[in-house]
Amino acid sequence: MAERNRERWLEDAAQWEDAALVAFARNLADDPARRRLLDAVFGNSPYLTQSLIREPDVLRRFLSDGPDPTFEAVLGTLTADNEGAEDTPAVMDRLRIAKRRAALIIGLADICELWPLEAITGALTRLADATLSHATRHLLGRAHGAGEIVLPHPDAPDRDCGLVILGMGKLGAGELNYSSDVDLIILYEEGKVAYQGRRTVQEFFVRLSRDLVRLMEELTGEGYVFRTDLRLRPDPGSTPLAISLEAAETYYEGFGQNWERAAMIKARPVAGDLEMGREFVKFLRPFIWRRHLDFAAIQDIHSIKRQINAHKGGGRIAVAGHNIKLGRGGIREIEFFAQTQQLIWGGRQSDLRTPKTTDALTALAAAGHVDPAAAGELIEAYGFLRRLEHRLQMIDDQQTQTLPEDREKLRALGVFLGFGGFEGFAEALTGTLRTVESHYAHLFEDAPPLSAEGNLVFTGGESDPETLKTITGLGFTQSEAICSVIRGWHHGRVRATRSTRAREMLTELTPALLAALARTADPDAAFHRFDGFLSRLPAGVPLFALFSANPSLLDLVAEIMGDAPRLAEWLSANTTLLDSVLTSGFFDAPPPRAILVEEASRVFDQSADYQEMLDVARRWVNEQKFRIGVQTLRNLLDPQQAGRHLSDLADAALATIQPRVEAEFALQYGRVPGRGMAIVAMGKMGSREMTATSDLDLILVYDMEDDLDQSDGVKQLTPSAYYARLTQRIINALTAKTGEGALYEVDMRLRPSGNAGPIATSLSAFAQYHANMAWTWEHLALTRARVITGNDSLRGAIEEVIRQTLESRRDPVKLLVDVADMRLRIAREHKADSPWEVKHLRGGLVDIEFIAQYLQLRWGADHPSLIRTNTDDVLAEALRLNLLPRDQGELLRDALRLWSAIQQVLRQSIEGRFDEEKAPGRLKEVLVRATGSTHFEGLRVLMDERARQVMGLYEQLIDTPVGALRTALGENADLKDKESS
Repeated sequence: MAERNRERWLEDAAQWEDAALVAFARNLADDPARRRLLDAVFGNSPYLTQSLIREPDVLRRFLSDGPDPTFEAVLGTLTADNEGAEDTPAVMDRLRIAKRRAALIIGLADICELWPLEAITGALTRLADATLSHATRHLLGRAHGAGEIVLPHPDAPDRDCGLVILGMGKLGAGELNYSSDVDLIILYEEGKVAYQGRRTVQEFFVRLSRDLVRLMEELTGEGYVFRTDLRLRPDPGSTPLAISLEAAETYYEGFGQNWERAAMIKARPVAGDLEMGREFVKFLRPFIWRRHLDFAAIQDIHSIKRQINAHKGGGRIAVAGHNIKLGRGGIREIEFFAQTQQLIWGGRQSDLRTPKTTDALTALAAAGHVDPAAAGELIEAYGFLRRLEHRLQMIDDQQTQTLPEDREKLRALGVFLGFGGFEGFAEALTGTLRTVESHYAHLFEDAPPLSAEGNLVFTGGESDPETLKTITGLGFTQSEAICSVIRGWHHGRVRATRSTRAREMLTELTPALLAALARTADPDAAFHRFDGFLSRLPAGVPLFALFSANPSLLDLVAEIMGDAPRLAEWLSANTTLLDSVLTSGFFDAPPPRAILVEEASRVFDQSADYQEMLDVARRWVNEQKFRIGVQTLRNLLDPQQAGRHLSDLADAALATIQPRVEAEFALQYGRVPGRGMAIVAMGKMGSREMTATSDLDLILVYDMEDDLDQSDGVKQLTPSAYYARLTQRIINALTAKTGEGALYEVDMRLRPSGNAGPIATSLSAFAQYHANMAWTWEHLALTRARVITGNDSLRGAIEEVIRQTLESRRDPVKLLVDVADMRLRIAREHKADSPWEVKHLRGGLVDIEFIAQYLQLRWGADHPSLIRTNTDDVLAEALRLNLLPRDQGELLRDALRLWSAIQQVLRQSIEGRFDEEKAPGRLKEVLVRATGSTHFEGLRVLMDERARQVMGLYEQLIDTPVGALRTALGENADLKDKESS
């Protein structure tokens, strides 16, 4: 191929118009040494071949004048003197032609071994500097000419212009490759820019930045200049392409990460306002070079290495397909070896603050931090790998560091590098990679890996493919989104991670956190809930310290985030709840109601005023709810126990809050002589079967002395108005959303006459209503009534009204029909479309409750002991009294426990409907455990069986008798009119 390309080039040369060039080409063919140079190019590099064809005069000048003058002449075409009034297309051509010519000169000097590695990388860097400067001057001058900005020195547009281009990475260090991207950070100082346009200064520089990228990258007939990469700027996911100097300084002072410290070692102003750039780099010195590294900072430096321990391109050392930059023993390991130790020691030893990798290794050896022999081996390896990298990129002008898989291509590459064949090249490469890997591993031999699961890298602006694989392998499905969120944490996008210390601690915790979240019912949802939780934290260090000192706490938080969204909601709203987990007794059985009232009184009385008391009450109740929820989640409480404890907690809260609200209310309105006010709990609270989402069904009943006209306060109210307003004040104390949220939601619709009746009911009205006006369904609801506050006398009076009402004899036909009609109405209004809607499911909770309540109203007059508020207690008593056959009673109690367990778990764990097809396996396990089943399929079979059995029993006890009555009295007859027949 080399000979064929050479002959074709010589044939083309004969047609050139320049006679001197034609003679040059003819003489070149007769010179064996020069012919070998042509063959080296034509046989190995299509890119340089095309450049030779288009630029024969560059080859002539290279051979006649030498590489240095020829290269300088090319750079001379990019000076300010040559800019003139060129338009943008002409500038684009000038840049590309200069790039092509300079790359050809550098490639020829490399192949001829006329320049050492440092001269080659230095020339490539100077070329990038020159093209970037030329492009920047053109754009600034164009904006000045258009009247958008006023430059202080129009003849030297970049002087004091307020815009600087920082070169990063290999560009900044003066170590650029043939086909490197140029890593840039673009900064502007708003105060130095005399902007006259209609946009903002930021918008102007963002547009200028886009134009700069286009000038450098766009592929035209003349090629391209350099690919650019602006992702090393502060928080690239959320910042514009051009950043104000002030914003950049704020970022690095407050949020800069250790990997950015390493990157900034190589920062160098390359175009624009160079003096401004130098001042900025000087400003960064305290950020990069810390004089006193604490242990945590050193640990974070270690963790950077551990995060990339299996980085992309990693794996075993190989030749075919190996990535010589990112793979084991590659260039990145040498650079990291040097940079890490520069960060550790450079704060106290300024001699170590050099951007070049080989200079850093030499300085580290001289300072005694690296064994001189090791430094020498790494410098030699670096030179070998960089030369190999150059040959790879020289072939097709591709940014690649991956060796070919094909043996013949590897052999050709070895020959291009100067080896005789594949074997010698492979042996030299393998030995080099192993040497680097050995020194790199030794540097952190005492540092354990952050994760045994694989790669976890969250630096930079893009997701690492190997990290995505690791996260997916852990069990997450949204690995890209998770990577993006974690990078945001590391960029300080949430308050909890805005301190350096917090980010250092988070780096160490992230693998354990992901592993813990991956073990939950829904890893992706758990992660996003944790992110919501983290975003509400005012600071992260205290929490991360808790997690570090108490790994089990991290597991618990992960479990909550994945398996109990409602607990997660509480935790996110009140992060101090975690403190209670560490108190002794947190996992002990919750205390009884009397102890809770004592504790609440003691805690509430520590409040400075009424408003603070409301906040304290919310914090205290949330802590207790959280405790019960965690114990239920951990299976320390069964669902029925959880229901009783949640109800006791609500009792205690109301018993403690009511007198404090009354005292505050009395300051303005005084009091009404009499027995005061009592609270009657109804529904789930009354039956002590509350769930995590239950509201409070309440009736407030008051009693006063006869013939009272008004209260005795500064502002006087009639008794009815007084108690109505006091009731509203109590409800507000429970439902108002303070800084700590609401305490409970309250439902008052079960009071006499429902929403049409007064919000507070007098004792006499309460008694008269239930004696003469209440519907049967209201008496069904009254079976759960439980007086929870008030003085003993009033409580006793209300309980007597309830007892008399429930123990009164009633017509069995009317009762039976009313119960059946009420159940049908509920079934029409609340259709259960899923077997998991266990409340309204036919054969579910409502049917069992209706059976129990029917038995109470039917037999309460004969058996007063049946009047109990708890459904299970009622069924147990009915069994004792032989009101139900043993098998029926036990069936109902068993079904009640089953449905209650499922309801408790689902109310605590999910929001919305439960879909068993999509439900995570962990949630199914929680359901199986809570219901005492052996496996999920068995639970489903049991549910269907229990629903069918309960429905059959309900029909036997209620529907069938009612149907028989309707048939006996005529299908269209109104049983209520004929109930006494």
